[in-house]
Amino acid sequence: MTELAHGPYGPSGSGSVVLDLGPGKGALVLRTPPELDGQEIEISARERPGQRTHALVRPRHTAGGTSYAVVYPGLVPGDYLVWRDAATAALTVAVADGQVSFAEL
Repeated sequence: MTELAHGPYGPSGSGSVVLDLGPGKGALVLRTPPELDGQEIEISARERPGQRTHALVRPRHTAGGTSYAVVYPGLVPGDYLVWRDAATAALTVAVADGQVSFAEL
């Protein structure tokens, strides 16, 4: 996880995340503690740990309150590693075909 030098972005508004789901594509929503706001969290397919992608933790405002999460759209279904740092995986998450998978860090 890395903190951005140019500061955190604002919260995501309603309808601001578009997910492309269907055959061969899933998505992951990774819920995080508030103190990770503004940090990037890397993930990789378990079988390709050196090929990582990252996304930013942002506040998500809903009718139920504010939560913090990272959204990874358009993932190939399978197992993914969520990286704590450059060398340490924090957890493994299964991304389902055509669905949104959820995990908590």
